[in-house]
Amino acid sequence: MEYSLQADQLTKLYNGHLSAVDDITLRVRPGEFLTLLGPSGGGKTTALRLLAGFETPTRGRIQIGDRIVADDSHFVPPEKRRVGMVFQDFALFPHVDVAGNIAFGLRGSQKDQARRVERLLSLVGLSQFAERMPYELSGGQQQRVALARALAPNPDILLLDEPFSNLDTHLREQVRTDVRRILLETDTTAIFVTHDQQEALSLSDEIAIIFDGKLIQVATPHVLYNRPVNTQVARFVGDANFLPAEAHGMTADSLIGEVKLFHPKTGRVDLMIRPEALAVNFEGQGKTATVLWREFYGHYQRLGLALADGTELIARAGVDRYFKRGDNVSVSLALPALAYDAVSHQVLS
Repeated sequence: MEYSLQADQLTKLYNGHLSAVDDITLRVRPGEFLTLLGPSGGGKTTALRLLAGFETPTRGRIQIGDRIVADDSHFVPPEKRRVGMVFQDFALFPHVDVAGNIAFGLRGSQKDQARRVERLLSLVGLSQFAERMPYELSGGQQQRVALARALAPNPDILLLDEPFSNLDTHLREQVRTDVRRILLETDTTAIFVTHDQQEALSLSDEIAIIFDGKLIQVATPHVLYNRPVNTQVARFVGDANFLPAEAHGMTADSLIGEVKLFHPKTGRVDLMIRPEALAVNFEGQGKTATVLWREFYGHYQRLGLALADGTELIARAGVDRYFKRGDNVSVSLALPALAYDAVSHQVLS
């Protein structure tokens, strides 16, 4: 299979022993949107800088398209890698207008450059702002200019380092939707760094989880959310309830009764149950629980529940029923649970 980017055993050591990136191997297909997701300080930005050429790997190999750009014998600098970069602070030239910012780094005749700038302005919806200065634009508009500038030289791959972190919540959602649309329209291969789980899940074709410089899991958003490889990943990518249980093949006995399992298992396990997998009703089959708290989000409710023995759960319910603190409800499992070995906490297959 042809890949736009291949990174093999990528490692970056500081002071000879402190590992910022530890033996990471990645494959990115043409047109794919891959997100590097992890907590702050976990190594994802260092990994991106290694791919861009801003850092030199201690060990490992990086190939972009059919060109090796870093290995034990040579190193290609950033400006010769055919890589575009979008930074979180936009990094626009304040004394140059929008068209000039986008044209920076373009080669060829002035006519060809002007045509390319015009097309990109249209693509990002800023045709009428060509002569504006960056300070005359909103944060979202500045981010689209930064994206257009990065796309202008037709890079083989685009790298985005937390590009939405400086935007407010509403604008952030709008701009990231625009960016994803533009990348799809241009069939651009992209690697995106974020610590925001919702951004990663909503935008990505695949997500690479990085903790403490190590690659933990690479999967589609659907697989990552529903089949996290361990409890650490499960907790990081969303709310998760964990219950001890005794498994008997495809079922397990738990604090909320007998539940179905995704995979067969025998013996002690920990069940991972997402909030939306719990069915909460005023009447019905299931264990009795008390509503401890409620958060209303318009299109769903997030509930804190306590079972009779004090075990607390988080549930997610629709808005067709009104729950309030102190309500007695029944709780049951609407979907099969994922079982982890109670000792190693590795997902069972």
